[in-house]
Amino acid sequence: MTWSILLRDPTTGEFGVAVASRFLAAGALCPRVEGGVGAASTQALVNPFLVPDALARLRAGQGPREALAELVAADAGQAMRQVHLLAADGSSAQHTGTECVAWCGHLAAPDVSTAGNMLAGPEVLRATLDAALASAGLPIAERLLLAMEAGEAAGGDRRGRQSAAMQVASADSYPDLDLRVDDHPDPLAELRRLYVVWRGYLRHFRRFLPGRDHPGVFDRDVIQAAIAKAQAE
Repeated sequence: MTWSILLRDPTTGEFGVAVASRFLAAGALCPRVEGGVGAASTQALVNPFLVPDALARLRAGQGPREALAELVAADAGQAMRQVHLLAADGSSAQHTGTECVAWCGHLAAPDVSTAGNMLAGPEVLRATLDAALASAGLPIAERLLLAMEAGEAAGGDRRGRQSAAMQVASADSYPDLDLRVDDHPDPLAELRRLYVVWRGYLRHFRRFLPGRDHPGVFDRDVIQAAIAKAQAE
């Protein structure tokens, strides 16, 4: 009942994931991204364990195809699941269960993976993938939005629209950007609006937060002065 895209920027190493659905709060269950590790989304009759378990296997050094094959084999509901993951080397793996609701399927290229079920047709994933590839060089969040907007224009979820979400991560286990629209008549438009708001403040604030290799900046005056300067520029 959902479609999503996983994307890796080979220049920056950033990972991104975006999802849209005629389902309440799809962003709460489907996507996850981890800096330096990968991105994944689980869909259809969701198994919420698949995504964190897949990323844990990637983090441990397992390849995406082997990781996904083992996880799917152990899932009693595999016929009704859809899941895909993208690794740090740009390779990916996908599973669309035989009992997922049509139209369902997946499509991939180096550094990108798309998957969806209960869609208007295969043109949704093709448009999503093509837009992602055509926008190479833009910030990864903008590429995700353009890709999902192209998929929506091609028909999207055949039942309509309700929720959307987007995550981007660079170096850390928590995302640099994590935006959700849980219930909205035009969720992708609302997601883009939230992205514009994020760019105005949180994009700058994010760089002062702690990472595994540094404690962050905790002088409020320094943070606010730097943010004001960045906004002015």
